Amino acid sequence: MDKMTLHRMEYYGYHGVFEEERKLGQRYYIDLELELDLQGAGLNDDLEQTVNYAEVHGLVKNIVETKSFKLIEALAEHIASALLDTYTIINAATVKVTKPHPPFDIHFQGVTVELRRTRK
Repeated sequence: MDKMTLHRMEYYGYHGVFEEERKLGQRYYIDLELELDLQGAGLNDDLEQTVNYAEVHGLVKNIVETKSFKLIEALAEHIASALLDTYTIINAATVKVTKPHPPFDIHFQGVTVELRRTRK
């Protein structure tokens, strides 16, 4: 299966267990790995035979920036479901959500959850 990967898309969202996080918001990074057949697009140079990654970016942006979740696991799940529901050409989606600055007195580069969902 072919893959399309969107690396480190950056958004500002209002997610977190603590009320302050959902009020003030913070930056989030999203990585996607989409599994789909890209042969037709490659052979025919045809956008209709692939996924328009600008549209994918817009879909993810809308979810991250207009919805609010307590857990980044829920955010990732919602993104994966939306991708599979919107684009029937996608057979599987791996979604990584990184929260670079969790509200803890700790020095690290954030926390990431990664999930993979397939078409049923």
